[in-house]
Amino acid sequence: MNRMLAIVEREMRKFFRSPALMMASMIFPLVQLIVLGNAFGGKIRDAKLGLVDQDGGTQALKIKEAFDSVRANIRTFEPVYYNDDKKAMEDVRNGKIQGAVVIPPQYSRRVYEENHPRIALIVDNSDNFMSSTLEQELTALTDSLNQPTIEPRVLQKTALEIVELYPYIEYMKYLLPGSITLAMFVSVMIGGGMLYIDDKARGVHEGYLVTPITKTELVFGLNVAGAIKAVLTGVVICVIGSLLAGVSTLFNPFTAFGLLVMILLTSLAFNTMMFLLMVRIEDPLVPRAMFGILNTLLFFPSGAIYPVQAFPFWLRAIAKADPFTYAVHGFKSLLLKETGLVAIWPDMLYLSIFAVITLSIATPLFKRTL
Repeated sequence: MNRMLAIVEREMRKFFRSPALMMASMIFPLVQLIVLGNAFGGKIRDAKLGLVDQDGGTQALKIKEAFDSVRANIRTFEPVYYNDDKKAMEDVRNGKIQGAVVIPPQYSRRVYEENHPRIALIVDNSDNFMSSTLEQELTALTDSLNQPTIEPRVLQKTALEIVELYPYIEYMKYLLPGSITLAMFVSVMIGGGMLYIDDKARGVHEGYLVTPITKTELVFGLNVAGAIKAVLTGVVICVIGSLLAGVSTLFNPFTAFGLLVMILLTSLAFNTMMFLLMVRIEDPLVPRAMFGILNTLLFFPSGAIYPVQAFPFWLRAIAKADPFTYAVHGFKSLLLKETGLVAIWPDMLYLSIFAVITLSIATPLFKRTL
């Protein structure tokens, strides 16, 4: 045990003597959280929507009033008035406006005659997010225009009421569990995988060969040291990220305990996985080349950015075996849902089994020779 702790002490001393290494493993996920959290998932505001009124009647005036109401309240779009539908379409194509609504001639007359009145929405469907937002907004607007002035006493239509379990979750909060997981992975990749290979290339590990330390003690010492680094990173990112994202569940004692357990198990799972991948590698360039591939292969299928249910079958299979998936689900359940340990025990069980299996495979593969 003392020999194993000596390895842990050496690794931690080296880690704390490299502040740039510590900052690199922590700042990158925080920058990603701040930038992506504010760049994605926000609601469309102040989009420019052209309006071509070829009718000029009273019903067309109602549409203009509805547009002015949107501009004054939720501000999804700002109307820009045109006299020519071709000019409006050209501006949509050139990106000067994000869409255009055309009110055709005789529109008001068709409304009064109940003769299939129609208006047209021109959108740039190369931007799916913007076009779908405008479509939803205009669908809701036309539905409100179609409501009768006097409601019947007996409603014949079924109404759907949405009951949300949680308050509105901004995308920055949604991204927080993935950022914590990514920060721990970066810490393991830099502080565990890369440093381990660099030490082998510099001949540091040759010094272990002249000591009585056993192969098992050496493997456990290196993995414990790497896990401690990831735990420190996870705690720091969890606290700072929660404060930046406005997640207050962190201050619940039961949630905090669950987060510590998840951080510990995630650290062990990631570090043993990285140790297994690096155990027979000698070239220090290999882990650097693998970093981008592993990041793509493990982080993006985890459900941190997009729901797993939207993946094709083969990508779901990767997500099911990916430890990132269980780490993200556990952090999301604790930070965003306050579910407690009941909802995350399968995640903890998988991460524990994953760490035991990978360490069991890596130990006999480790060479205590040159």
